[in-house]
Amino acid sequence: MSLMLLDTASLYFRAYFGVPDSLRSPQGEPVNAVRGLLDTIAWLITEHGPDRMVACWDDDWRPAFRVTAIPSYKAHRVADEAAGTEEIPDTLAPQVPVIAEVLAAIGIARVGVPGYEADDVIGTLTAREPAGGVDIVTGDRDLFQLVDDDAAVRVLYPARGVRDPDVIDQAKLAERYAVPTGQAYADMATLRGDPSDGLPGVPGIGEKTAAKLLERYGDLAGILRARDDAADKGLTATQRKRLLEAAAYLEVAPLVVQVAREAPLPEFDDKLPAAPADPGALTALTARWGLQSSVKRVHDALGWAS
Repeated sequence: MSLMLLDTASLYFRAYFGVPDSLRSPQGEPVNAVRGLLDTIAWLITEHGPDRMVACWDDDWRPAFRVTAIPSYKAHRVADEAAGTEEIPDTLAPQVPVIAEVLAAIGIARVGVPGYEADDVIGTLTAREPAGGVDIVTGDRDLFQLVDDDAAVRVLYPARGVRDPDVIDQAKLAERYAVPTGQAYADMATLRGDPSDGLPGVPGIGEKTAAKLLERYGDLAGILRARDDAADKGLTATQRKRLLEAAAYLEVAPLVVQVAREAPLPEFDDKLPAAPADPGALTALTARWGLQSSVKRVHDALGWAS
């Protein structure tokens, strides 16, 4: 049975910015993110036909274990330091709890874990799927690290939109980033860094250099062994110097960059619902927020009886 994992925040942010905010509830509140996400879910079910689906959730968008390792992690996106809240558009924030309520009423599993990001939920669910067959839908390149042809794990990356995603498998990683596996992508990302997440990387070691070093030494651990071996001639003097200067960062960065594979997930049912989980709540939410057309699309995609 095929499993589809949604990086939910990535998708509702994309919907918010991609769908006109002229879409309003009967009371005049914006519902573009809600409707855009529901339309996305309906299309994914219709187009890809998964048997199971999980809307993976950021219970903690900036986990303490990552901030402890690298204090700059997502620091530029903090709206309120004391509350630890993320900067989010004023007209999107009220839509997020509506999304959660509608998913619950439909019966699509929504799973988050205190102290972990949605990425970690996705990593854990992927690791639990021994037979493979997982499609991860995300606009976040960090999750390319989970790509694994042997386990049939791929990423649907909506570079041009959800309806025309890049299908990221190992061949695509090799073509685009010159790395052979998802783990190699994580090692490359550690070296490269990511300003959007506040990860400095190794100054002077960009994507292409990182890929060449990984090709030569196999993995990040091999590169670090070469760095510490004065007899190794595969690194230039400048590369060795840069890697040595970044030693403190490289010691902790893998913990931050790599998604968790053993997050303590709650029990849940990931099968797509044969009928609404809470028909009364779904009817009320649909009327309250003016979601008739989008809920109808989900209804039809799931094959519910009228």
